[in-house]
Amino acid sequence: MARKTQYLNLPLALLLALVTTPAHTEETFPFPEELQPDVDFWVSVFTRYDSDEGVLHDNRDLGVVYERVDMPAKISRRERNRRVKKRRDALAAVLRSLASGKRDNLNAEEARVLALWPADVSNATLKAATGRIRFQQGLSDRFRDGLQRSGRWRDFIETEFTALGVPVELAALPHVESSYNPDARSHVGASGIWQFTRSTGRRFMRVDHVVDERNDPFEATRGAGKLLAYNYSIAGNWPMAITAYNHGLSGVRRAMRRYGDTAYVDILRNYNGRTFGFASRNFYVAFLAAKEVDGNPENYFPGIARESPTAYAELKLPDYVPADDLAQALGVSTRQIAKHNPALQPTVWQGSKHMPRGYRVRMPESSLGGSLDKLVANVPAESWRREQLPDLFHTVARGDTLSEIAERYDTRVSTLVALNGLGSRNRIRAGQQLRLPAAGPAPVVSVAAQPEPEVVVEPVVVASVVPVEVDVVAVEEQEPAALVGDLASSLVGTLQTALLSDPSDYTVAEDNTIEIQPLETLGHYADWLGLRTQRLRDINGFAFRTPVEVGQRIKLEFGDIDAQTFENLRVAYHRSQQDGFFRNNVITGVTEHRIRSGESIWILSLRQYDVPVWLFRQYNPGLDLHRITPGTTVRFPTLVTTDQS
Repeated sequence: MARKTQYLNLPLALLLALVTTPAHTEETFPFPEELQPDVDFWVSVFTRYDSDEGVLHDNRDLGVVYERVDMPAKISRRERNRRVKKRRDALAAVLRSLASGKRDNLNAEEARVLALWPADVSNATLKAATGRIRFQQGLSDRFRDGLQRSGRWRDFIETEFTALGVPVELAALPHVESSYNPDARSHVGASGIWQFTRSTGRRFMRVDHVVDERNDPFEATRGAGKLLAYNYSIAGNWPMAITAYNHGLSGVRRAMRRYGDTAYVDILRNYNGRTFGFASRNFYVAFLAAKEVDGNPENYFPGIARESPTAYAELKLPDYVPADDLAQALGVSTRQIAKHNPALQPTVWQGSKHMPRGYRVRMPESSLGGSLDKLVANVPAESWRREQLPDLFHTVARGDTLSEIAERYDTRVSTLVALNGLGSRNRIRAGQQLRLPAAGPAPVVSVAAQPEPEVVVEPVVVASVVPVEVDVVAVEEQEPAALVGDLASSLVGTLQTALLSDPSDYTVAEDNTIEIQPLETLGHYADWLGLRTQRLRDINGFAFRTPVEVGQRIKLEFGDIDAQTFENLRVAYHRSQQDGFFRNNVITGVTEHRIRSGESIWILSLRQYDVPVWLFRQYNPGLDLHRITPGTTVRFPTLVTTDQS
């Protein structure tokens, strides 16, 4: 029987747009009829409800929207959770009553809730629905703001995407990720309008404590275009390439192997990968909704106008220079430079780092009293520096670990512990200042001595995205942070922040086998399992010193270490290896190579293209490295070494 979809008194223009949506025939972004309720839901979230309200709905069947709830942004997280829990409990009680088989003598609330479901809904479905009540905060005010802001970069995005062969409609994606807010930061460390995580961002742009190009809408757009093009080259279709932007390529490829490459409805409805939660399964349909609104803004926000792009002048800095000296030569303030160069980190504005050599400084033409190149020529010769200032302090960011910080500054954890007097548990907190080796030991302060001045980080712009969504599974009194997220991470965010662009399968199969990946040895597996290497040889019938090969499947044995712990250790190892590589290398493009007789992938990778084999395999994940025939076309990423000073 047909679904009784509830449209909640939608405006006439919105209803017309929904029922006449032309996307059903599109080949680039397929829109199966079964996904219509999901897209309708997100269109209503983006256009009907603002951030002071929201809806309680079924988290699997988005056509079932129970009710609207007032949720003023000014109230506390505790009060938000209290209100949601109260209404959720009331709705769950109604659903339990209906799930018992009650269909007659219904009260008004029971009749209303039952009417939201198909007439033949089963008791089992209603029982399962009691645990699927979720609150989604409205986003119409933020979407409207994002539409206006998007004009600053829209022409640039479309130009870059066209050059990369990426559909220009994907310019709607930042509406889902960040509402086109360049200051958006998620609790998992994603940043900027495209919400790159640090690990993924480093593949395509510079991300460090001096320059973080994720925060520059122009540089991040180039990176996003390259990432989307890469995802498409692996997934082979745009629905899964877009889903991979959120969920990661490895998980998407597992789903495609299970259901079929283009079984979009089955994947989004039925795939139950461990990290394929509400965010991942809704990412594509939320994009379709954003694309609809973005392409027809007058239907949803009459009278709206996008902002005009700024006419910028750019110049590549020939050497290092203090920000104050450059500002003086340009006749502007450092704050003005910071506003238009958001990739530069607080270290530059504090004076602990110079503006880096090779950085392309950008300023509005209207703000300058002459051409940028002539003004930069006014910088005194003695202000230009041949070297960058050494690192003295590190401000701990959310997600930082001591081992990562030590690797970043080419030092040891023990050195950081000693310099900073850390306790035995070596705990660090976001915002904490850590001394680095170049700063030397902290001075000993006597009773009569003046205390050492505290180094305080004051970012030029401090802005985070206001919490917008509560995913109610179980509300506890201590207000778990996972219940309230922000736009970038809770609406359609992701928990799997490591290795999003790595299509390799690091999971353990049901038969306890794994596929051997580059950089791995039996010794690694033995360490992660807490076994002797010989035990793994015995399990797999390997003679002593028999090598294992990439792509081969081997069997594991689990005891004190379970499969999930093993997978976590395995992913952590590869993330460490890849993060280390991408601290000094950035992917700028792709080169196709047709294999000739006698050529070896290993020699081509390491000698001709200077690409590690593990990265080559990520760009050719379906290729059997041991059975490559002449005439096969393979893809090598183009790498550029970055200057991290």
